[in-house]
Amino acid sequence: MNTLPQNFQDWFATRGWQIHPHQQQLLDRADAPATLLIAPTGGGKTLAGFLPTLIALAEDPKDGLHTLYVSPLKALAADIRRNLQTPIEALDLPIRVEDRTGDTSQTKRKRQRADPPHILLTTPESLAILLSYPDAPKIFAGLQRVVVDEIHALAESKRGDQLMLCLSRLQSLCPDMRRVGLSATVEDPPALGRFLVPNPLPCEIIKADPGPEPDITILHSETPPPWAGAGAAYAVNDVLKLVEGANTTLIFINTRAQAEIFFRALWAANDQSLPIALHHGSLAREARDKVEAAMVAGSLRGVVCTGTLDLGIDWGDVDLVIQVGAPKNIKRLVQRIGRSNHRYNAPSRAVIVPANRFEVLEAQAALEAVRENTLDGEPRAKGPRDVVCQHILLRACAGPFDATALYHEVRQAGPYGELSRPDFDACLEFCATGGYALRAYDRWQRLMLNPDGLWQLRDARSAQSIRMNVGTIVDTETLNVRWRGRGGAPLGEIEEGFAATLTEGDTFLIGGQVVRYEGLREMTVQVTKGRKEPRIATFAGTKFATSTLLSTRVIALLNSGDWSALPEHTRRWLEIQQQVSMLPKPGRMLVESYWRDTRAYTCFYGFAGRNALQTLGLLVTKRMELAGLHPIGFVATDYALLIWGLDAVEDPAALLSPEDLRDGLEGWLANNAVMKRSFRNVATIAGLIVKNLPGKRKTGRQATFSSDILYDTLLKYDPDHLLLQITRAEAMGGLVDFGRIEEMLTRVQGRIDHVKAPHVTPLSAPMLLEVGKVPIYGAAIDRAAAIEAAELMREAGLE
Repeated sequence: MNTLPQNFQDWFATRGWQIHPHQQQLLDRADAPATLLIAPTGGGKTLAGFLPTLIALAEDPKDGLHTLYVSPLKALAADIRRNLQTPIEALDLPIRVEDRTGDTSQTKRKRQRADPPHILLTTPESLAILLSYPDAPKIFAGLQRVVVDEIHALAESKRGDQLMLCLSRLQSLCPDMRRVGLSATVEDPPALGRFLVPNPLPCEIIKADPGPEPDITILHSETPPPWAGAGAAYAVNDVLKLVEGANTTLIFINTRAQAEIFFRALWAANDQSLPIALHHGSLAREARDKVEAAMVAGSLRGVVCTGTLDLGIDWGDVDLVIQVGAPKNIKRLVQRIGRSNHRYNAPSRAVIVPANRFEVLEAQAALEAVRENTLDGEPRAKGPRDVVCQHILLRACAGPFDATALYHEVRQAGPYGELSRPDFDACLEFCATGGYALRAYDRWQRLMLNPDGLWQLRDARSAQSIRMNVGTIVDTETLNVRWRGRGGAPLGEIEEGFAATLTEGDTFLIGGQVVRYEGLREMTVQVTKGRKEPRIATFAGTKFATSTLLSTRVIALLNSGDWSALPEHTRRWLEIQQQVSMLPKPGRMLVESYWRDTRAYTCFYGFAGRNALQTLGLLVTKRMELAGLHPIGFVATDYALLIWGLDAVEDPAALLSPEDLRDGLEGWLANNAVMKRSFRNVATIAGLIVKNLPGKRKTGRQATFSSDILYDTLLKYDPDHLLLQITRAEAMGGLVDFGRIEEMLTRVQGRIDHVKAPHVTPLSAPMLLEVGKVPIYGAAIDRAAAIEAAELMREAGLE
C-alpha cells in the first residue's frame, strides 16, 4: 500500500478530508499499465487521477512533461488547471501546469513545444496536432502518465477513436506510459476498459462506492403538459419557483433552439429579476466565458443550457438540476443530475419536466431506471476508417514512416484491434493517391515512397494545411453574428442555411435577445436590436433519439398494471386508449388503422427512435405505392410512425417484411441528400475536402458544392471507393439508423396486433398535431393550435 506522504495528509486534514478508498486504490495501482476509475460525480475522480503525479513530482521534480490530461471540453481543461493550483500552491510544489487548446495563443504553443510543463491539459484535437510535429519524440520524451477524463463521453464519438490512435502513437514513443480513464457513468466497464488499453493488455477497473441515491422527481404541474411539442412553455412558472427555492440551478434542454425559446419565456415571466443566463455552443465565446465566470462566482441563480455544461466542471454552488424535456438517454440523465450537489456522499437533486404528455411516460421510465442503477448504451462499432486516414496524414507530417510499423501501432488502439491489413492499406492508398478515380489529380497526390522505402509527404508544405483541418467534429456551417455598431461586439453564430433565408428587417432569437437582421458583410451577419416577434434561429445541435433500453422500459411501464406514479391526466389517457384500441405489448408491434374525413391513417408503434422510424416511413410508403395504396405523407416520433393516404392498409405485416428491406434502402439512399451529407462529413475527416487553408476558409456552400461533385463522380466512376464504403456504413448506422429498424423487426418477428379503430386513437392523436407543423410564433398561432388540439382530443374521446 502506497502511503499518502505526510505533507499531503496534512493538507487533506486542513480541508477536513480523508483520502477516499478509491483514491487510495488508484494510488496503490499507480504503476499499472491501464486503470479505469468509475466514481460518482463529486467523488474526487480528478484528484484521484492526479495524486500519483503530484506525489511523484513532489519527490522528484524533473523538468519536462510528466503527465498528460485529456478532456472532451476546453472549459473542463481550464477548470482542472484552476483546481490543481490549489494543492500545488498550498503544498508549495515545484510543478508547472498549463493547458493547450484551440484558445491557447500561438506564442504559448510554440514555447510549450520547446519547454513543456510538468502537467499539460489538452483535448484530443490539440494532442493530435502536437503529435504531428517532427519534434514530438522530444516533447513527450519523459511522459509517464495519461489521464483521460470523462472517457465515456469521448468513447461515444470519433473523437475517442482519434484519441486512442494518439495514445497508441504516444505508447510507441513512451513504452512505459500508464493510462488512467475517469468516468461517473459507465454501462459496460469491461468494454470501456478494452477501449482504453493497448491491445491485448488487460485494464484494471476500480469502482467507487456510488454514494447516496439521487433525489429525483417529475414535475406534476397544475397545468397539464400539451399533447405534442418540445417547448415545455406550460411549466415556465413552475420552473421559476424551483429556481427561487435553490441557490443555483442548471436547466438542461436538449437542443439549442429550444434553449433559446425556453430562456426567453423564462425571462419574460421573471418578475423578481432573478439573475438567469443562457449557455450553449452557438453563443460567442465571450458570452460563454462571462456566464461561466458568473457561475464560479456564485452570482447566478439559474442557467438555461444544453450539453455544453453536461460534463464534470465544478460550477460553484449548483444544488438543483432541472431537465426540460425527456432525457432520451438514461446515462445522459445521470450525468446531468450529477451537476447538482457536486460533493461526495451528498445526494444530487433533480426535477424532470416533461414537454408533452408522452414524455411523462418516458420521464417516469427514466426515473425508475436511475433508481435501479440501470444505464443504457449501444455496443461500440469498429473504429471508423476515415479517422485512420486522418491519422496517417498527421503521422506523415511528423516525418517519414514505415507502413508495417504504423499498421501495428494502429492495431494497438482499442477501437482498431481488428483492423485488417487490406483495410489499412486501402486507407494508406487513399492518403497517397486519392483512390482510383482521383489519382490523376495532383491535389490528392499527398504521400510518396522515398528511396528508403518509407512513406512521406509529397510536398512538405502541405503539413500546415493538414494540421489546420485536424478533428472529427464536422460542424454545421455557421456565420458569426455581430452587432452593427457597438464596436461590432459578437453575439454568437447561426447556421448558414438559416442566414440565407433572412431578408432585411427579419428578426430572430440569439443569446435570449431579439435581433433584427440588417445585412451580411464580409461573411458576418450584422444585426441591431429587434422589437417584433422573432423567428427562431435554427441550430443543428444534437437531435437525440430515445435509447433502446429506455424505449423498452416505456413499453414495460405501459404494461405494468401499476400507473399509480403517473398523474391523473396521463392515467386517463392510457385507460381510454385501452377502451378504443389497446396498448403496445412487449415483443409485438401494435398497428392501428382508422379513417378520418377522407384519409386512411395507419399508425405503427415501433419504439425505435425518430431517425429509424422516419427511415421506416420512407420504406413503407414506397411499398404502399407499389401495392397501389396511394400514401400521401407520414410523420415520425421516437415511438411511432403515422402514415396517411387514400386507401386503408389491410395487411401491415406485408409492409413490414424484412425481406429485401436493406436493398431497397440502399437503392433509395444512393442519390439522396442524407448520403451526400454523410459523405461530406467523412470526406472532411479523411482529408479529401479541405475547408481551412492558410489565410482563408471555404464557405459551407462551397464545401457542399465540392463534396456533391466529388460524391457524384465517385458514385459513377469508382462506386467501391473507400470513402463511399465508409459513407454507406455511417449513413445506415447514424442518420438512417437502419440497425434499430432491423433490431425492431427481429424483436417483433412478425407478431403484429392490428387494430381497426372506430376513430382516431388517444395514443396516435398527438401524432396528428405534428403533421405539417411549421414553427411560427405568435398569440394567434398559439391559440389556433390550442383549438386544433382540443378538437382532435374530443374526437379521440379524451375531452
